[in-house]
Amino acid sequence: MSGRTVLVAAAEPIPGQTTPVVAADHDAMLASADPAIARNKRLCYDMYRIVLQAGRADRVSDFIGPDYIQHNPNVVSGRDALSAFIRASRPERDIKPTIELPLVSIVAERDMVQFTFVRPERDAEGEPYHTSWFDLFRIEDGKIVEHWDPALKSPEMLKLDPNERRLDKPA
Repeated sequence: MSGRTVLVAAAEPIPGQTTPVVAADHDAMLASADPAIARNKRLCYDMYRIVLQAGRADRVSDFIGPDYIQHNPNVVSGRDALSAFIRASRPERDIKPTIELPLVSIVAERDMVQFTFVRPERDAEGEPYHTSWFDLFRIEDGKIVEHWDPALKSPEMLKLDPNERRLDKPA
């Protein structure tokens, strides 16, 4: 493995918009010469696969600290609140070996890990377009203790299952 992240076209082109690209090799993105950075990336990646993607609210405590701070205005802070949000917003699915959302990058420094995704959407007229989404996590003592994303406050966000935003399942 070269350790270099290779990006590949992620979707059919949309006229007037740059075609998004995603990383083809998640293992390359998870690698780091710094063992602490590699552990933090893997912790966040596995949490995303198991809790957020597979809807396994029963596994939240494996990854999330008890005093978890949530900066998404639609979700209350706290590990138990996150478990309740997961149960209410998505079904349990099989745990997959990789994140299936269109992942562009994993960037990590110090105690922070950021994922960037391509996010397919539809405008008010129903026309498809692509935007980006990010999740930023802070890790302390081997657990995720804080989360940021660009969510806006809305009742729709409470029901949004981000797993429905894969490129093979347009909004």
